[in-house]
Amino acid sequence: MDRWLGDLRDTLARAADLADRGRDAFDVDPALPLAFEALSNRIGDLSKRLAHADEARFSHPVWRQAARNRDFVVHHYDRVDRDLLWRTVITAFPELAARVQAEIGSGGHV
Repeated sequence: MDRWLGDLRDTLARAADLADRGRDAFDVDPALPLAFEALSNRIGDLSKRLAHADEARFSHPVWRQAARNRDFVVHHYDRVDRDLLWRTVITAFPELAARVQAEIGSGGHV
């Protein structure tokens, strides 16, 4: 699980770096929404793995939300709302990043 937490921490940091480019860049550069879709896939997959590996430890709703977001983005990519994708990246991803950091800080070896 330590490896998954480390991968998740790093992936969320990549998403934050891209989000720092701002909403205008997101609206103009077609690669950014695609990157956020790909990162949503990775983030959700890692969250799903962690939640399945230790349901009690990863019981906060943010883990399931990340997994559901991943499933929607992957299976319904043609219906992804750009505004909602942006809000997910700037609000939900940082919340998940804080949870990951708390897990790492509580005794993880990452």
